[in-house]
Amino acid sequence: MKKLLIATDCFLPRWDGIVRFLLEIIPKLKEEYEITILAPNFGEYKTIPDVNVIQFSVFKFNFGDIEFSGFNYSKIKKYVKESDLVFVQTIGPIGTDAIKAAKKLKIPVIAYVHSIEWELTTRSLNKFKWLVNKLTKWYARRHYNRCNLLIVPSIEVEEKHKKNGIYTDKEIVHLGTDVEKFKQIIDKKEAKLKLGFDPYKNIVGFSGRIGREKDLITLYRAFRRIEKKFIDVQLLIVGKGVKELEEIFSSNRNIILPGCVNNVEDYYRAMDIFVLPSLTETSSLATMEAMASSLPVVTTPVGFVKEYIQEKKNGMFFPFKNSLVLSMKLEMLLENDILRETLGKNARATIMSRFRWKHTIEKISEILRRY
Repeated sequence: MKKLLIATDCFLPRWDGIVRFLLEIIPKLKEEYEITILAPNFGEYKTIPDVNVIQFSVFKFNFGDIEFSGFNYSKIKKYVKESDLVFVQTIGPIGTDAIKAAKKLKIPVIAYVHSIEWELTTRSLNKFKWLVNKLTKWYARRHYNRCNLLIVPSIEVEEKHKKNGIYTDKEIVHLGTDVEKFKQIIDKKEAKLKLGFDPYKNIVGFSGRIGREKDLITLYRAFRRIEKKFIDVQLLIVGKGVKELEEIFSSNRNIILPGCVNNVEDYYRAMDIFVLPSLTETSSLATMEAMASSLPVVTTPVGFVKEYIQEKKNGMFFPFKNSLVLSMKLEMLLENDILRETLGKNARATIMSRFRWKHTIEKISEILRRY
């Protein structure tokens, strides 16, 4: 059995799109590979059966609102040398050291591009944005051009990388969703009661990392507007991240902040509307999961999301940072049960027809077998 090394700067117990991607893909890859994962030590978590996880100490300071481990090239090179194939998920210290070592040892290295790094870092900072943008572009170009192949989730991501001088061969593989895990339930009240929520409250929700690039302040401001008109509405923020933002949400009325959860599907089932206010995304796995759960979604026209959402057919759009328009869209949905049901039904139909996880993993597995 071949040895597959997965290098990632995002891992359990932290939950984000990359971690969710890995937890979906690893069970299938275990059928063909002996898997070792190199990841930061963010704390204790439930181990993954038959997978060897090597953890690296995390710096005590953050870059913007992003935590990183330190560089540890010699240790990472040792694990790369023992592998047949390296599969990189990020270009933080662990990912880039793995790329560098694989290139030196002439071991094939494939990277899945989960985010536009220069957009992510720029929107995670309050200062020096121009300088950080330039440095991150240089850093991404330097390391992605060392890979044998980049797997990208959309044509837009492919084009942005080419524009930045990243000419490594690329293949497009859209993210997908487990439509059996994320699905509609008949009794919404029961789903709310299961989590200890008021079954008679309408819940506007978000799931993901609480980062500055998610622009949750815009969602917060829109919620405060609609709260004045709808006394039966609550805001649900599922995830963890920037402490200042967590404090804003945890110290306010009618806002539920459960932190990171292992059963995110139950939280989607309890929501009545899902909102993605992000300033940067590639595909937004969370939005796809919400759609698979038959939720009406209101989102910014960000990344690949603007390609699979159609206004008032399977979702709604609002302009970046525009809390007024977002509040108007939420008000429209809260007042119209039929519209919510129609958008939710069409949203799931979109996922069922175009973005099933089965197709994603089959394509990725086929690509990895080539090496």
